[in-house]
This record gives sequence, C-alpha cells and structure tokens, in this order.
Amino acid sequence: MSSSEKNYSIILQNDYSEGTHPEILKRIADINLEQNSGYGSDPYCASAAEKIRKACACPDAEIFFLVGGTQTNQVVIDTALAPYEGVVAAQTGHVNCHEAGAIEFTGHKVMELPQHEGKISAAELKKFVDRFWQDGNHEHMVFPGMVYISHPTEYGTLYSKQELEDISDVCHEFHMSLYLDGARLAYGLTAEGTDVTMEDIARLCDVFYIGGTKCGALFGEAVVFTKQNMPKHFLTRVKQHGALLAKGHILGIQFDTLFTDGLYYKIGRHAISLARLLQQGMKEAGLKLFINSPTNQQFVELPDRTLKKLTERGVVYSFWEKNSPDRTVVRFVTSWATKEESIRSLIQILKEAL
Repeated sequence: MSSSEKNYSIILQNDYSEGTHPEILKRIADINLEQNSGYGSDPYCASAAEKIRKACACPDAEIFFLVGGTQTNQVVIDTALAPYEGVVAAQTGHVNCHEAGAIEFTGHKVMELPQHEGKISAAELKKFVDRFWQDGNHEHMVFPGMVYISHPTEYGTLYSKQELEDISDVCHEFHMSLYLDGARLAYGLTAEGTDVTMEDIARLCDVFYIGGTKCGALFGEAVVFTKQNMPKHFLTRVKQHGALLAKGHILGIQFDTLFTDGLYYKIGRHAISLARLLQQGMKEAGLKLFINSPTNQQFVELPDRTLKKLTERGVVYSFWEKNSPDRTVVRFVTSWATKEESIRSLIQILKEAL
C-alpha cells in the first residue's frame, strides 16, 4: 500500500487539508442554483466587503477578493510598486522563501532583512532604507518601495501593536507602503496575549489581506486597501495575472459567512485552544519547542527515530528544517476541523515514541 493510500489517523500537516467549515458549505449550497454576475460584482461580495469594513473600522476601505495567497501577494506587490522598486521582507518571509520566485517573476526584487523569530525590526528597517538613500549610487539600485510582513509569521509568532506602529512609522517616513500578509490572520487575532486587533492593522497598514484558505474557507483571500489606495484598474491587473475568478460570488459568500456572527474569530479560537493543548502536552513529555509560537503552528525538534514511529502510527506532520543528521524540526498545525481527541492521542503517541 502506498503512502497516499494509507488511512492516516492524525493529520496535522497544515490548516487547509479539509474542505471548508460546514457553515460556509451550507451557504454555498443554499445559493448553488442562483445566477449571479461575475468577477466580484455580485451582492454577496458587496455584503462581505461591507462587513469587513465594519470589522476594520475603516469605512473607506476598498476590498477585492482573490483566490489564494501566492496570487494575492504577487498581484498586490506587482501592482503597488513602480517598475524600479522592490519589496523589503524578512529573510524567512513567505514571499522570499516559499513562493517559487513569484515576486521576482514580475520583475520586482525581494530585499532581505534579518529575521528575529520570523519578524523584522523597525530599527533595522530604518537602517536599511537610510543606507540606500545615503548611497550616492542609489539611482543604479533597486528602490525599496514596500515593506512586507506577515502576521502570524512563518514561525507562528506575532507582532505587538508597538512593533507594528514602529514599522509603520518608518514606512511612512520614507514613503513606502506597508503590506501585511494575513494568510493565518484568524489565529493571530485570537491568540492569547495579543494586543493587535483588526482595527489596528487597518490603521497601521496601507494594504493587508484577510486569509480565508487557511482559516476555514474553501479558498480565497480578502485584500483590504485602507487608504483609498487601490491601484488603478486593479481588476484589470488581477486578470492580467490570471488571478481573476469568474465565479466571484463563491468568494463573496464565503467571506460573508466568515464575518457573520463572529465565525472568523470562532475558527481562530478553536484552533488556538487545541494548539495550546498540544504545546502543553509536548512540554509535559519533556520536549523542547523549537520556537514559542502562540498561534496554531507548533514547531518541535524530534529525533528521526521518533518521527519514524509517528509515521508508523499514522501521524502526518510537515517537515520544517533539518537541524542535525539525526534530528528534524517538524510542524504540527491545528485548524477549524481539528478534534481534541486527535491532539490527546498525538500527545500520548509522542510520549510512547520518545
């Protein structure tokens, strides 16, 4: 039997393995036979956009629904930058590491900053941009036109409100736009101890997106331009990138559902509570976390012999990095669909496999 045919019992590989939250599936089924206009010009997209504006406390926000994270990052960065500009990101930023050069494919350079548990610092950003403008040859260089951050980061870590304010101040001082990748935003907003709200993000960022694909939707991301700064003819530019969905109402109905009765936040809190249960169980088992993530991604370094036992017991995780010849950092991810019994079973299996 091949690995693809195995009936795995515990799958914590990512937060988009399942289809979609049942409430979203029901809403899609309810409108299945309706005829709607295309490309986001339908009433469901309009309703979802209005609910998002209220959630952001940003009545002038311009909102567009796209199908996935990489498409969103590529379209937003390419359309917001001049041809001679690049985007500044953490060395570990998603656009720099895990998007197959999608940004560079558009002709824009990703300009690296050091990462600190996945985050960049305002002081290092300011030093980087200062150095560019003080260089007498900067007209021969790629101009820093945008700063990209993600919240949560690739390591599941979070910015504080003060950190976001400091980065935003540097961006505005040098007339760069601040773009926040919110692929897993639901988990960032509901993490214990965070002081960052959706309103804060809308106030401090020039553009950000609210992740759906990894936060309970079948697919889709909601891009929010907060300063009446949506690029001119944005729909046309999206289409040029091959990222325009004809059945836009399927995106709209999903986000309309996510922002009805707080579903987006309920999904986040569910995943966070189970991630915390897993984190506590790993600590009780004597395991040292690779990084202290307060969100739904949990990273741990395990002996390869232990990982082999986990696989034999039907546990599916995701590879993160190789730290030594016989030890590997792996990631466990919770979602709206994760069950408490799965987490408790995993903890027990981990204890037995060590």
